[in-house]
Amino acid sequence: MTNLIRTSSTLGADIRALRKSRGLTLQQMAVHLGRSVGWLSQVERDMSEPSISDLRQIGACLDVPMSMLFAHSAAPVEEQGHVVRAGARRPMGSGDEGLIEELLSPDLTDDFEMVHSTFRPHSKMQTPANRPTQEVGYIISGKLDLVISGQAFTVGPGDSFRIKHEPYQWANPYDEPAVAVWVIAPPVY
Repeated sequence: MTNLIRTSSTLGADIRALRKSRGLTLQQMAVHLGRSVGWLSQVERDMSEPSISDLRQIGACLDVPMSMLFAHSAAPVEEQGHVVRAGARRPMGSGDEGLIEELLSPDLTDDFEMVHSTFRPHSKMQTPANRPTQEVGYIISGKLDLVISGQAFTVGPGDSFRIKHEPYQWANPYDEPAVAVWVIAPPVY
C-alpha cells in the first residue's frame, strides 16, 4: 500500500459511517461491490486493506469522490481522530462547478461533519440539491447567493443559514471567492 492511502485506522470507520448514512446494509453494499459480506466487514473493522480498484468501487457505491478515501499527509498518532491541520485537510469533489471543499472533521464517525467550502468567483451550482440532511453554514468571507425551497437570499461575512432537507442551490456571481464553513448531519461525504 502506498503512503497516499489514508491510514487504515480511520478508513474502515469512515466507510461504515458513509454506508450507514446512505441506509445501506453490509449485504446490499457487498452485492453492489461484487464482494462478500465478510470481506466488507473486515474492511470496515480495519482488518483488511482494500485495493485502489476496491476504493474506486467503494467511492462510486457511496457516491463520494475517491479522494475522500485518501489523505494528503498522515497526522501524528497522538493527533489522529482529534486534530486536522490546515495543510492536511481531505479534499472533496472535483471542483468542476467552482466549489472547492475540504473536510474539517478528523473522520466521518460523528453524527455530523464539518466542511470548509470555497466558492470561486462567477461560479454556480448547476443542479439543485436536496439531501436528507440538516446543514448549517457560516460565511467567513465574500458573498453567496442561495435559493432554499424557492426563497432567495444573499449572505455575507458573519451570516449563517440552515438547510433542512430542502432543495437548495448556490451561486457566487461576485468578483471575490466566498468562503464558508458547513456543519452537515448526518455526514454525506
